[in-house]
This record gives sequence, C-alpha cells and structure tokens, in this order.
Amino acid sequence: MKAKKLQFPIREMCRVLEVSRSGFYAWLTRGPSRQACQNAGLADHIKSIYEDSRGTYGAPRIHAELAASGTRVGRKRVARIMRQNGLRGVSRRKWTTTTLRDRVAAVAPDLVKRDFRTQGPNRLWVADITYVSTWAGFLYVAVVLDAWSRRVVGWAFVIHLRVELVLAALEMAVRRRQPTAVIHHSDHGSQYTSIAFGNRCRQAGVRPSMGTVGDAYDNAMCESFFATLECELLDRTRLRTREEAELAVFEFIEGWYNSHRRHSALNYNSPMEYETKHLGVTQDTSLELSTETG
Repeated sequence: MKAKKLQFPIREMCRVLEVSRSGFYAWLTRGPSRQACQNAGLADHIKSIYEDSRGTYGAPRIHAELAASGTRVGRKRVARIMRQNGLRGVSRRKWTTTTLRDRVAAVAPDLVKRDFRTQGPNRLWVADITYVSTWAGFLYVAVVLDAWSRRVVGWAFVIHLRVELVLAALEMAVRRRQPTAVIHHSDHGSQYTSIAFGNRCRQAGVRPSMGTVGDAYDNAMCESFFATLECELLDRTRLRTREEAELAVFEFIEGWYNSHRRHSALNYNSPMEYETKHLGVTQDTSLELSTETG
C-alpha cells in the first residue's frame, strides 16, 4: 500500500484489502520489530564471517563460526539469512592428479586399506601430487597430510615431475613433525615407487604404503584436499606466473587451510585448532617456505 499510495487512494486500498486505515497509519510510524533488528545484526555478522572465509563458507561452517563466537542461532536461520543476502558457499569438484605409474617398479603394500581413522598425530600420513595451471606453464605441487588432523604437514613446489618433488615434501614433513614409524600412504606414482624415495623413507623410519591402481577412494583424503584447493582458490584466481601460483598456494595452505578453515570431520575445528585442543600445544606453527623446492 505504501508503494502504491500515489496511484490509488489509501481509503480504497484499505477497503479492498480489508484492513483499517488506523492500522495502516500505525504501521507507517512503527519501528522495525525486535526480530527484524536481530536478523539485521545477525546478517551483518554472517556477512563478516563470509568475507573472512574468502567467500567460501556455506551455512554449516558459518553456523560453527557463530557458535564459536558465542552466538546461539539455528542453522536453518543462518541458511535463510544467507539466501536473502545472496551469500553462497562454494562446492567441491573432483580433482585430477598427475602421478604416472612405473609398471616395472616394486610397490609398497597397502597398510591402510581405506581405513583412514587414527588415534593421534604422526601415525598415518597421506600424500599425492597435482598441478596448478598458470599462463607461464604448470607448477607441480606435492603435499603430505596428517590423517588425524587433516593438517598439511609437508608441501613442495617445482616445475617438473621428478622424484625431487615428493622428496622435498617428505623432508618438510619429517623435519616439522619428527615422526616415529609413521605410515606414508600414496598412489603408485613413479615418484613414490622410486628407489630414492624408498631409501629416504627407510632412513627416516617412515613406512611406505600404497593403495590399488586407479581407485580414488584409496587416497580419498588427498583427493579431497586438492578438490578444496581447486574450488576455494584456483577456480577463483587468475595466476599469471609460477611464482604467483607458488605464493598463492603457500598462503592458502598456511594462511588459511591449516590455521583457519573449519572441517566437518574435525567437529568444525581447523587442523591447527584441533591439534591444540587435543594436544595442548600447536606443533610447528611457522610459515617458512621450504628451501628444498625450486
């Protein structure tokens, strides 16, 4: 009625809509309801969390962030306010890996058999390789994740797919975590089945493990990380040089994924927060670049 009052008399609209003129005028002078004020304040809080998540969080993670800050609100209400404000989280797609199998190399036994459950840190690591496309060519990325906390404990960037790539990621993980008899699970990529990689694992007391050929479920945790990297960073960023890609992926891993990104499998804690809560201390929070990569 307020929007149409220049086209139609108020008296006639009230009669047609069967409302009183006094009620309409009272509504005009009435301030926003308590619920509307609460929703407006909540919407501002949700927008702030959404922006801090780089525009990636959906309702479940925003709900967890609100709960962590002491704001009690239902998840459905969060989802409704997000819809009303045009806020949408990103969804993951399957990621393509780049490891190539050496058909004559000896492979390690499968010590995991798709059971990634573990009772503490540095008992099971999962590893894989992927690539980042830039205008200047590919940047290859190797990572090592701790299956307990989902934390990326080792990573390396190079412009080739030689064994040095996975060795550098392993070296970082060993240096930072100093494990004892940890299982290192990967696919059958030639880098992981190489003599050099096997020798380094024996020297470091790392137990190599490999899943079956061509089955993504046997290394699903690394596949999940790469899918997250794609949809939350690479799909939304134009990378011109390999140096630019290296800095972007480094900042994603150490500045966001390990330290802040909430994981549903960790009761919506970040990997570092999860480790701190369960161990009482944060293991190696440094953000140093690996000197072994090039």
